[in-house]
Amino acid sequence: MSNHFRIERDSMGELEVPANALYAAQTQRAVDNFPVSNLRMPRGFIRALGLIKATAAEVNAELGLLDAAVAEAISKAALAMAEGRYDEHFPVDVFQTGSGTSSNMNANEVIARLASESLGQSVHPNDHVNMGQSSNDVIPTAIHISAALALQQRLQPALSHLYEGLQQRARELTDITKTGRTHLMDAMPITLGQELNGWAAQVRHGRERLEAVMPRLRALAQGGTAVGSGINAHPEFGQRFARRLAERSGIEFVTSADYFLSLSTQDAAVELSGQLKTVAVSLMKIANDLRWMNSGPLTGLAEIELPALQPGSSIMPGKVNPVIPEATAMVCAQVIGNDTTITVAGQSGNFQLNVMLPVIAYNLLQSIELLASSSRLLADKAIQGFTVKQTHLQEQLARNPILVTALNAVIGYEQGAAIAKQAYAEGRSVIEVALDNTDLSREDLERLLDPLELTRGGIRG
Repeated sequence: MSNHFRIERDSMGELEVPANALYAAQTQRAVDNFPVSNLRMPRGFIRALGLIKATAAEVNAELGLLDAAVAEAISKAALAMAEGRYDEHFPVDVFQTGSGTSSNMNANEVIARLASESLGQSVHPNDHVNMGQSSNDVIPTAIHISAALALQQRLQPALSHLYEGLQQRARELTDITKTGRTHLMDAMPITLGQELNGWAAQVRHGRERLEAVMPRLRALAQGGTAVGSGINAHPEFGQRFARRLAERSGIEFVTSADYFLSLSTQDAAVELSGQLKTVAVSLMKIANDLRWMNSGPLTGLAEIELPALQPGSSIMPGKVNPVIPEATAMVCAQVIGNDTTITVAGQSGNFQLNVMLPVIAYNLLQSIELLASSSRLLADKAIQGFTVKQTHLQEQLARNPILVTALNAVIGYEQGAAIAKQAYAEGRSVIEVALDNTDLSREDLERLLDPLELTRGGIRG
């Protein structure tokens, strides 16, 4: 045996493990068996596993099933793992056994090694660290815990930050009128404030949708063990586990009302992914609107100017691109794709176990992280800093023949359509054409066609 390896044993025999690795045989088998993607389970998922193992050890000690000193050593090691101190010892590929057993055993082995070293006696990865647990309830629990924490600590604050930024800019731009657009064609005027308030409402509704998922996400599979019957776990284990974890995390976790549901399905993850997709759709709409409004600067809409963050071309000097909205749109495309993966994976609940748990965990946490990061970037590097080309907006608005819509109640649709066509064909304003074709005075027309007043709705006459 090389000095770079040591021999480890499990129920299937012996194999070489890197000498400095904290994990043991079962983790190494997974590394050997699944050289698929070089993608690892996310940091948030490893954190959740550490919280699970620490909490389980403490509950088992409380129930008199695990020696107090052993439980303390396990808890200390598991919490250090949760903090990220041993991430390099979690090499198992995302595309592994569908139950996530390899990741569960990876955690058990690392914690057992650390606990054994600190205690000065053998701590077993199955008998002690995994006491009262199965991969079949640990991994679904880790998915729920990691997602709930990521929502609470990352995505919801980021969406609140974006919402507040949009509201602030909406207040600043409340009286700035512009041409509204439907079908990408000129329509009746709106204010920039109204436009941004619409975006803000999308973000607010996204936050509300995510919050609505939380009751299902807070329900944990832990205690169901292998098939949902709770075999080898104390009858009180699940409830005590959820209560202790709630105290530790600040999230009101509860034990699942139906372990068979929680092991065999990932419906809550699918529901959450659907709401993340909705947030992605909202952000893509906002990003694309910003791109259109920024287009030009000479031959596009040129309504706003986004902050210039970097050169936009390797060949065209002076070109600047809307890079933050573009990055946001790509994030949204990824999240929408992740939702498709999670949807397909959610259908793989065969009898008493879903067998695509690792890929659900990976995609769900990636979607949350991507949306959180891009929401803050959109707020800070696009929404906050764009400037309005107000003179250009007013010039466009003055030439908009659709303003004649405001005269419908006075002159009728047919005459209004004729005036709009003539104004467009001759490149004249609606007011000038209407003066030639109606009995309305300039004063009346300026009052009836005041763009800011038109943004406030109502029948005009």
